[in-house]
Amino acid sequence: MAAALACSRVRDVVVVTDDAVAAAALGALGARIVPDAPGAGLNAALAHGARSVRALRPAAAVAALNADLPALRTDELARVLDFSSAFPSSFLRDAAGIGTTFLAAASGAEFRPAFGGPSGSRHRASGAVEIALSGVDSVRRDVDTGEDLRVALALGVGPHTARLAAVPAFARDR
Repeated sequence: MAAALACSRVRDVVVVTDDAVAAAALGALGARIVPDAPGAGLNAALAHGARSVRALRPAAAVAALNADLPALRTDELARVLDFSSAFPSSFLRDAAGIGTTFLAAASGAEFRPAFGGPSGSRHRASGAVEIALSGVDSVRRDVDTGEDLRVALALGVGPHTARLAAVPAFARDR
């Protein structure tokens, strides 16, 4: 969240959630919180979030970025956003090459999220252009497993994740 908000190419961050604790914490960091009115899963929530952005700014480009990118670098996100701005719709595959960590729709383009499982193939089939940039590892590196977390920690994570990663699991669970 902090890295996305610090990126000069990001105007604002919208979080769709009904979780009061998450809403308070993310709102305190600067996110605009939108209730999960659809209550129908991730893709419906992302589409709802995009509609809420465009309700305030109809000509806005919109993008979805995975929340589990603890090594996210603002300069790498800016490169992905710059590249994506040349296409009506674009996406970035995760480090495993199966899923998606970033999906964008330009001004006037329909935002069609299809996250979950092999979403990279679904986004490509929808007509989204695959972003083929090197040097954007932090935007690809989502965390689904312990090994993913080890790799993210080696890349270097933000202060919030670093603080949590330093606390032994048994101490966090108390």
